[in-house]
Amino acid sequence: MPKFYCDYCDTYLTHDSPSVRKTHCNGRKHKENVKDYYQKWMEEQAQSLIDKTTAAFQQGKIPPAPFSAPPPAGAMIPPPPSLPGPPRPGMMPAPHMGGHMPMMPGPPMMRPPARPMMVPTRPGMTRPDR
Repeated sequence: MPKFYCDYCDTYLTHDSPSVRKTHCNGRKHKENVKDYYQKWMEEQAQSLIDKTTAAFQQGKIPPAPFSAPPPAGAMIPPPPSLPGPPRPGMMPAPHMGGHMPMMPGPPMMRPPARPMMVPTRPGMTRPDR
């Protein structure tokens, strides 16, 4: 009976029977070798894409990213949310002393409720928060 060769582990198994193969494939070292093989393959694919994109950009085939140019003179740029300033549309003002309220962009409907919603209870049941 011919021996079975495992490409991931770079080794021959003693027998080519289903039980030996199954035992080998369920082993810790084999699983680590498979994971390492595909991790290396993914890194190579990512690097290949990076290299192709860089080459295309250097040849002028890809335009510069939008908004990478400085804004025209006199254009107003709002401060980032972490800096103090007047509230912007869709933004909650920062709380002054007291409770924590996260600032979330978007219309009020899109924000999660500030308090948990009421959960209906059956008669005779008590609510854990009361």
